[in-house]
Amino acid sequence: MSHRDEYIAKMKLQLDELNLSMAEFETKAQAARADAAITYQEELVKLRQQSKLASGKLDELKAAGEDAWDKLVLDSEKVRDAFVHSYHDFKSHF
Repeated sequence: MSHRDEYIAKMKLQLDELNLSMAEFETKAQAARADAAITYQEELVKLRQQSKLASGKLDELKAAGEDAWDKLVLDSEKVRDAFVHSYHDFKSHF
């Protein structure tokens, strides 16, 4: 497996794990009190948007030629890191 394939697989695994945890949060949000549930749902919407951005960057990486790979890796890492940071911030509040 090439470095590129390993990198893509690792990033996909990280995104899949975070998305699975978000699904668990959604289940908890449904059980939360109404006022807390609204805040919970709003934050989940923001996380889903970041997840879509990160998944889009992963798709770009998969399709990228060698000439664009390095730039896309940096962009993808920034988007993924922002998603991971937001996820952990969300998790710590709820």
